Amino acid sequence: MDDRQDDFDRGLRNRRAVLGDAWVDRSLGNATAFNADFVSLITRYAWHDIWGRPGLDHRTRRLLVLGMTIAQGRWEEYELHLRAAVEGGVPLDEIKETLMQAVIYCGVPAANTAFKLAGEVLAKLGITPAPQPLTPAQRVARHHTFSAPQLHVLRQGQGRPVVLSHALGLDVQMWDRLAAALAGDCEVLRYDHRGHGESAVPPGPYTMDELVEDAARLVREWGRGPVVWIGLSMGGMVGQGLAARHPELVQSLVVANSTSYYPDAARGLWAQRIATVEAQGLAGIADGVMGRYFTEAFRAAHPEVEAWARGRLLRTDAAGYVACCHAVSQVDWREALPRITCPTLVIAGAQDVGAPVAMSEAIAQAVPGARLEIIDGASHISVLEAPEAFERLVRDFLAAH
Repeated sequence: MDDRQDDFDRGLRNRRAVLGDAWVDRSLGNATAFNADFVSLITRYAWHDIWGRPGLDHRTRRLLVLGMTIAQGRWEEYELHLRAAVEGGVPLDEIKETLMQAVIYCGVPAANTAFKLAGEVLAKLGITPAPQPLTPAQRVARHHTFSAPQLHVLRQGQGRPVVLSHALGLDVQMWDRLAAALAGDCEVLRYDHRGHGESAVPPGPYTMDELVEDAARLVREWGRGPVVWIGLSMGGMVGQGLAARHPELVQSLVVANSTSYYPDAARGLWAQRIATVEAQGLAGIADGVMGRYFTEAFRAAHPEVEAWARGRLLRTDAAGYVACCHAVSQVDWREALPRITCPTLVIAGAQDVGAPVAMSEAIAQAVPGARLEIIDGASHISVLEAPEAFERLVRDFLAAH
């Protein structure tokens, strides 16, 4: 009979998966004649009957337990499950959002305790979140444009004006690390393209001209032009158009992982992508997009980054995504590139299959005086795959121009 599991064994398997072997072994080993029945009860009913139900995965149940223990003020259980969640690979961003939700539904004092204890747990685990001071020079201010369609804007830092423009399917948070790094001596503005993030989603399809004019009115409303424009993928396409059509607004230009034109074969693939999203939603393309965003090696080494990017993609408005796909698929700045007169840096990822190096080479060859830099090992979202290398290239360019 030893090879047959009962509900205790099944519950124990879930309990070990969630809380870890060491804690469970201590609990089992410390059981007494007084509490053994209780330990058996919760192992069978809580850990098998509830944690073993198929309707929710363990990550979701972990976050629910954190919220429930905060609401009840069960801080010993909260710390236990928080530590287990972190060690079990639940992203800190998801834990933070759970605690932020508790601010509203459980009250500020409870959430304050939850954040305090979370800081202590992270410290014991040797995890130090990156600094994010709320001083005037570093605090992130949130705005929307006055003109329509309204664009969601984040601004931070003091100094030289820099605009960061994100890739298709992502949003302003793509730039969190670089924005914080540059904010020490630059005033950094980043925005969600129409159809993305917290910006408006007007009816589509959109054109690249519309995206460029969005950028132009954004810079004019800010009143800090000419700016350093740093754009990746779709953001790089917008930057090319802005520098060519509104040269008075762009002091210097960085175009990363982008293209100036798609051949007919590639446009056919864009049409297929649009059709898939219209039929299946963004979940229908998520796996393929992740494969273009990042190399297989990076995805294996940094699953938390892929999970974050997938989450941002799936939260993007599907109609807004499709509308921007129409604009991206029809981009053609080939005749405009020779008119760009500002200093230009072109960044490519050596393993980028979404915007191969040849596309960056074509931009660099067409823009007078442009310089091409290739990041080894990086694919399409190079600012996330190789943040140090990306920042170094940007800082060197800013220092030179």
